[in-house]
Amino acid sequence: MQDPAGVYRKEIEKHRQALQKLLAKRSRLGWIRLFVFIATIAIAYQVFVSTGLAGLIVVAAGLALLLFLVSLDVNNNRKIANTKTLIRINEEELEILSHRYHHRFDGSGYMPEVHSYANDLDLFGKASLFQWINRCHSEQGRYLLAQNLLQPLDIETVRLRQEAVSELAADTGWRQQLQAFAMETAITVKTETRARAWLDEEHRQFSGRGWSIFVLTYSCITLASVLAAILGYIPAGIFSFLFAVYFTIATVLSRNTIRPYLQLSGIVKEIDTLRQLVSWIEGKSFSSPLLKKLCEDARPANGSAAAEIGQLKAILDRFDLRLSILGMLFFNSFLLWDVRQMIALNSWRHKNKALLPHWFRLIAEIEVLGSLSTLRFNEPGWCWPGWSQDTFLLVAGQAGHPLIQAEKRVLNDFRLQGEPGIAIITGSNMAGKSTFLRCLGVNMVLARTGAPVCANSLLLPPVDLMSSMRIADNLAENTSTFYAELKKLKTIIEAVNSRRPVFILLDEILRGTNSLDRHTGSAALIRQLIQQKAVAVIATHDVELAALQQEFGTALENYHFDVQVEGEELYFDYRLKPGVCKSLNASILMKKIGIRLNEA
Repeated sequence: MQDPAGVYRKEIEKHRQALQKLLAKRSRLGWIRLFVFIATIAIAYQVFVSTGLAGLIVVAAGLALLLFLVSLDVNNNRKIANTKTLIRINEEELEILSHRYHHRFDGSGYMPEVHSYANDLDLFGKASLFQWINRCHSEQGRYLLAQNLLQPLDIETVRLRQEAVSELAADTGWRQQLQAFAMETAITVKTETRARAWLDEEHRQFSGRGWSIFVLTYSCITLASVLAAILGYIPAGIFSFLFAVYFTIATVLSRNTIRPYLQLSGIVKEIDTLRQLVSWIEGKSFSSPLLKKLCEDARPANGSAAAEIGQLKAILDRFDLRLSILGMLFFNSFLLWDVRQMIALNSWRHKNKALLPHWFRLIAEIEVLGSLSTLRFNEPGWCWPGWSQDTFLLVAGQAGHPLIQAEKRVLNDFRLQGEPGIAIITGSNMAGKSTFLRCLGVNMVLARTGAPVCANSLLLPPVDLMSSMRIADNLAENTSTFYAELKKLKTIIEAVNSRRPVFILLDEILRGTNSLDRHTGSAALIRQLIQQKAVAVIATHDVELAALQQEFGTALENYHFDVQVEGEELYFDYRLKPGVCKSLNASILMKKIGIRLNEA
């Protein structure tokens, strides 16, 4: 079992050493470029003075060498930037291991207004599950991860994901390089939407085969006239007239390229990031069925997906020449440059129309799997959940809340079997009732996402999760806390009455009403849940509800969290115990804040 922190420190040291070498190389290249520039000028001057035009050959050779050195420097600078990103990734992983992650993207925008459990379990927002596990940088990847947390996957998909996550978890370097590429220029939904809109359009402009012949013939004629003018066969006045004609033809034809250009302009950097990511994925040989299928679905019939994306980027790069004076006056006028790129785009679209959506989907899926794989690597002591099939069975061995630091986390065993099955957990304030409910809920969400769970062992039923724990009023809708809870309980009751297989978490039922109505309503709800063969874990301060066990026998079990009191000090062990809670702490807490209680 590897030590994640130790691995990350070694990676940081390795990348820092590589960075020093790259910085030294950049310095050398800078001095060499300066020397070549000075030497080229000096030698060219001497040669030009003595032999005349022969000095131009020296200048050309010097410029060629300078361009070569510049290309080396550009590649070196990209490696420098990539290495710095890898260092930053490992430093951030060390921070996350220390539970310093509240500065990261929290996904609060993905929180739905109404959901069965999202708000109760802190899935999004500051200190949330999403903020902790997310390693996606594309908008598509982040959205997919959010949807996976909100909409449980079927068990077969979960099993396939577990295999894929295990495979990726073993290759930290590959996962981190994927992250580094994704961080260069984040892929956005806007870019995918623009690309898809262009793909879905009909091939109206320059789509006929005759256009290729026309462009070739036109270019031969225009370039021949240029050559004839240089050789003196065409007078300058006539050539100027011909140029005006060429310019007019090119301008008229280019008008039909404006719409697709505007659709695709500005996406080149993201397309290049897509190419890098797909190339990195294609370069790895996977063994798990899910990863193999994702790659197969994105692979062209012949060739490489990365190569096809690279062709699109090259076309868009060439298209941008229309913005330069050289492109407008020469390339367009004499070569119909815009028309050529439109013909190339039409050909590319016809070939890859069905594949482009798969490439965006591939990146999103791999990023999500990478996020879960990092969680698997960072928490080697966690387990893969198992799934009960025949009857409702939940067995947790040493389970804890994933978002609590390991050194502060208290682990508990728990078992709930059969339908109906109600567990009532009583306990004093701050003893751990709500945290335990969230422990069960968050681990179930992780399990149905394909992630490992915070437990030594966990057997879960393949049912949907529903909860009513954190209720808030809504002034905009003129909704009180009590009515808001009733609305949530209504959805749970409807699910139970329809015999939908659900696992229910309830914390302090009907807290917004008076104590008599609260007890009466809570007892009635528990009876109804048992009658409908529901399964639920209910946390409450109302110890009188525990007496329902006498009425329903094994269908209802009592558990509790207690507190030890020494003088006016409270000590919590956060251990789940069978039976009903006997120790209460509310009076001590009230005294601590200055409320004078009658002791008579």
